[in-house]
Amino acid sequence: MNANRVHSETRITGKEPVGVLPRKGLRITNSDKLVVFITGRHLLSNIRIVLVGATHPGNIGAVARAMKNMGLTRLVLVEPKRFPSADATSRAAGADDILCRAVLCGSLEEAIADCGIVVGTSARPRTIASPVISPRECARLVAGLHPDTQKAVVFGREHSGLTNAELDLCGYWMTIPCNPDFRSLNLAAAVQVVGYEFFTTFHAGPVCAAIGKDPPASSARVESFYKHLYEVMVSVGFIHPDKSRSVMRRIRRIFNRAHLENREIDILRGLLSAVQESKIRSV
Repeated sequence: MNANRVHSETRITGKEPVGVLPRKGLRITNSDKLVVFITGRHLLSNIRIVLVGATHPGNIGAVARAMKNMGLTRLVLVEPKRFPSADATSRAAGADDILCRAVLCGSLEEAIADCGIVVGTSARPRTIASPVISPRECARLVAGLHPDTQKAVVFGREHSGLTNAELDLCGYWMTIPCNPDFRSLNLAAAVQVVGYEFFTTFHAGPVCAAIGKDPPASSARVESFYKHLYEVMVSVGFIHPDKSRSVMRRIRRIFNRAHLENREIDILRGLLSAVQESKIRSV
């Protein structure tokens, strides 16, 4: 473990922790768990801001400026209409280092493949919603995860946001509270609000992170599980391939709440494989 990111640590072996905890009022009841205090800089470094289909390069530059103000450094662009661009550099106003390090991806799946948690932003109500959280709740959620978990916050197109299929790839949906009669935050303003909540949460003091268990499985592994599950449900006649999108969305919602770990994915896929083999033998 990198020593420059850990303020202190204590091993929990029973009812009382061994060592001094630098945070007053902190109560730890889980046994056999390593608790570490991580600096905000390290936690922010594992958060990527993903912009899907940004149409104006000036908005990309403004987002980079907002990110740098809030200590965020990782920008991922999914099929931007025009980038690189002088307009983006101009609007970045000194945050062109964020633009220089920006990663270009051909799909959202590629952009979030290694992420253990993905939060999609949406201002529109949906019929079947994933858990909906505010930016402040999002920051608290992220702070409680394994510190090495890769995290993504996904923002959609300026005029139409994220598609339903793109939101299906997100374990959580986030909305920014604002005037219900005028919901018109521009892209950079939305990123600024979210970044502010991350910054204030992570810089209020060392963040307590329990790392006694594995980080969540990556988005790529979870999506592979969902595809396997869908194949099995179709093969046993549980769902119809052309009429069961809402069922699959509800099933995703169930498993997304669990923050599946790699070993749990392996168990579930082993079960699915056993079902497939049993069906083959019965034919």
